[in-house]
Amino acid sequence: MTISLGYQIPNFTYPGGVESLFDTVAAQAREAEASGFDTVLVMDHFYQLPGIGTPDQPMMEAYSTLAALAVSTSTIQLSALVTGNTYRNPTLLAKTVTTLDVISHGRAILGIGAGWFELEHEQLGFDFDTFTERFEKLDEALQIIHPMLRDERPEITGKWYRAHGAMNVPRFRESIPIMLGGQGERKTFRLAARYADHMNIICAIEDLPHKLQVLKQRAEEIDRDPSTLKTSYLASAVIVETQAEADAILQSLPEERRSRAFVGTATTVADRIQTEILDAGVDGVIVNAPLNGHVPGVVTALGEALAPLVRQ
Repeated sequence: MTISLGYQIPNFTYPGGVESLFDTVAAQAREAEASGFDTVLVMDHFYQLPGIGTPDQPMMEAYSTLAALAVSTSTIQLSALVTGNTYRNPTLLAKTVTTLDVISHGRAILGIGAGWFELEHEQLGFDFDTFTERFEKLDEALQIIHPMLRDERPEITGKWYRAHGAMNVPRFRESIPIMLGGQGERKTFRLAARYADHMNIICAIEDLPHKLQVLKQRAEEIDRDPSTLKTSYLASAVIVETQAEADAILQSLPEERRSRAFVGTATTVADRIQTEILDAGVDGVIVNAPLNGHVPGVVTALGEALAPLVRQ
C-alpha cells in the first residue's frame, strides 16, 4: 500500500441539495480514479469543521460513504482521513474496515487518529476526556485493531478497552494497511512508528522538514527502518486562472489554513507542491478542494497536474 496522490473530500455543501449529494460525491471519486489519484478519502466527522463551514452544514458519516464509494469505483483505495478513535469501539472499527475491504475487493486503508473536535463529543455524547487520555485510548485501541487486521485474535484487558480472542472474519487480505494522521512528535509519531504503514502529516508547510526528521528518529528509536513508514502531506488546492483570483481566495481563508493552501494556475500549484512538499522528502501528497471540488472537471485538472509528479 502506498498513497502517492490522494484526493480528500471534506465538504458536502453542494448546489442541488440532499437529493444529489451522494451523486456529487461519487462523481468526484470517479474523476479522481480516472485522472491519476490512487486514493479517495473522506473526513470522519459528524459536523462540518471550523474553517470550512458551520457545524450545521452537511457531513456524511465516513464508513457508510466509503462503502458506497466502493461500489461506485473499481480501482482507487478508500480511507478516512482520519477515523476519530473516540467514536467507535476498536473491535467494531476493525470489523468495519475489514468489511469495507471485502466490499471493495482489497482497497481499504484504516486511517486513524486520537480525535479532537470537542463540540461533536459534547453534543453527540462521546467521552472527550483529556488530551493525554485520548492518546492512551488510541494506543490501547491500536493494540486491538492492529492484530485484528492481520488475522490475529488479541487478548487485552486495558484501562479503556478489552478484547478476549476477538475474531474478525470474513477477510479479503492477509492484512489491511494502517495510516495515522497528525503532527504530534511525542505521541502520534511514536504510535505511527510502532503500528502504522503510513503517516499523513498535517502541519504548517515550513515545519515539514523538521517533522520528517523527527518521524525518522521515532522509527529508529524502535529499530524500525524509516523507509518502511511512508509519508504524505495534506494540502488544499484551488486552480484559478489569474493572480487576482488567487489573492482573493487566499484572503478569504482562515489564517491557520493559508500555509497549507496552494492557489494558482495548474502549473503554479504543481510547481509549489513539488518544491515545498515532495522535494522536502515526503513520499506523497493528499489534496482537497473544498471550495470547488464538486464542479465537474476540477478534480480532473488537479489529477492531471499532480499525477506526473508522483508517478513512478
